[in-house]
Amino acid sequence: MADARRQTLGRTVGGADEVELVSFGFLHGPAPEADLVIDMREHFRDPHVNPELRQLTAEHELVTRTVFATPGVPELARAILAAVDSFRAGPSAGPVRVAVGCAGGRHRSAAMVNHLAMHYGAGVTVEHRDIHRAVVER
Repeated sequence: MADARRQTLGRTVGGADEVELVSFGFLHGPAPEADLVIDMREHFRDPHVNPELRQLTAEHELVTRTVFATPGVPELARAILAAVDSFRAGPSAGPVRVAVGCAGGRHRSAAMVNHLAMHYGAGVTVEHRDIHRAVVER
């Protein structure tokens, strides 16, 4: 199992747009259409609760480090990579679209999508649907 994880983490795709990654916030609308939708709201600590991080986004290293220091997040990233590899190994051609959501789409989901994109190189497209939106006051 450890060997399979190492292989998955080192895997890249060859052609353009073989993997499509979308981050979004459930508070801004429904999940986009995707082969795999990941909901990070309930199980992973929200950086939004920290006033120092609230106005930042996943484009800031501190947010990304905070998200990936949360227990379970690195394991979730490996599981998503493995799931995408499974979809790509199937007999149907075409891109695999993954949508990762959190509450507002500025912290957890965007950090996860950025992390996943680093593993796919040139064969990935990234869309941060809601990262530019104002902070949702809750």
